[in-house]
Amino acid sequence: MLTAIVDYESGNLHSAQKAFERVARETGAGEVTVTSDPDKIRRADRIVLPGDGAFPACRRALFDHRGVFEAIEEAVVAGGRPFIGICIGMQMMATRGLEYEETSGFDWIGGEVVRIEPSDPAMKVPHMGWNDLVVDAAHPVLEGIATGDHAYFVHSYHFRVADPAHLLAHCDYGGPVTAIVGRGTMIGTQFHPEKSQATGLRLIANFLGWRP
Repeated sequence: MLTAIVDYESGNLHSAQKAFERVARETGAGEVTVTSDPDKIRRADRIVLPGDGAFPACRRALFDHRGVFEAIEEAVVAGGRPFIGICIGMQMMATRGLEYEETSGFDWIGGEVVRIEPSDPAMKVPHMGWNDLVVDAAHPVLEGIATGDHAYFVHSYHFRVADPAHLLAHCDYGGPVTAIVGRGTMIGTQFHPEKSQATGLRLIANFLGWRP
């Protein structure tokens, strides 16, 4: 079993790599590799797409790595391999992003990435730190995770899904803010599971053991 964490020079991969390697070792989930090799991505049994920074820059960085997106799409869309996007990696699953400029996303899950607008003007953006999850729908990757569990967020934009069926969890930050989306073999978390202690490690373990 091979899990590929996609390296497209967007964000610090170290903490994600360490968390996935730890959980894979503890659960017998096989090998975890960080790679920008399209062939390795195509062969992977599971794919992880992290991302930090602004939506347009991350998308450009991904597509500047020739053949990487095509390999991801082949494995996930055509091949049905389990996929998890983290932070901007999750946002890129949307139809489009509206950060700085309108930018096309993967359009794997309908919707757009919009700025967080808390109802209380005293609440600062970015939304940064710990917040409670509110689970909206059951999903195998959320097994053992309940409303009230904590996750660690750092972001100014969030994914507003077109179909409520694709919203798996949200949090409250002066209004609802999308935390987890999913469709088919694809899932995305706005928070960083690798930085979310017990909740994040449980989600990673569930993802590595997921058999869609």
